[in-house]
Amino acid sequence: MEKMTDKFQLSEIQKRLREAIKQSNYKQKEIAQAIGVSEKTVSAYMKRDVFPALDTFARLCDFLGVPSDEILGITS
Repeated sequence: MEKMTDKFQLSEIQKRLREAIKQSNYKQKEIAQAIGVSEKTVSAYMKRDVFPALDTFARLCDFLGVPSDEILGITS
């Protein structure tokens, strides 16, 4: 069982974000165009420990149709 504080660690948030991107079945290029960043930036979200700026994160969640609370680990 994960500790409450574990789900709020940046590494866990990044893991949930990566999973949401993978499950979306969108190509990185499509995501990049939709949220106004480069394809290289989306690749960095997937392969490196890079997290989007808050405004970009909001656009990404909206585009993917995933509540930001879910990615942030706020929902149960």
